Amino acid sequence: MATHNDLGKDGERIAKQYLEDNGDEILDENWTHGKSEVDLIAYKDRIMIFVEVKARTSIAFGAPEDFVEKAKQLQMELAATEYIEIMNHQNDIRFDIIAITFTKNNKYTLNHIEDAFWPED
Repeated sequence: MATHNDLGKDGERIAKQYLEDNGDEILDENWTHGKSEVDLIAYKDRIMIFVEVKARTSIAFGAPEDFVEKAKQLQMELAATEYIEIMNHQNDIRFDIIAITFTKNNKYTLNHIEDAFWPED
């Protein structure tokens, strides 16, 4: 069984490959601003996409996406605001969640939730 950190890294690797396979350009991985972090920043069709990846080995306590709480959403918004300014991005943005549930024998299910949330002002 993978440790917590290994599980997260495996999830991010799978999510990155999934996005690339779907034509997204990966701009950054694990981008931080202060205490805020965005797992993946992608770009497709002039939209900058900020992605939180959640990986779990069980849904006994809820689906992985259920663990992206309001505090995390606000932290992502802070990081995204800084990234947008640095990159001088003038088009649309989106906040996505990629939820990965690992099963036995190194298999997994992936749920990509586009426009998963929009942090409030």
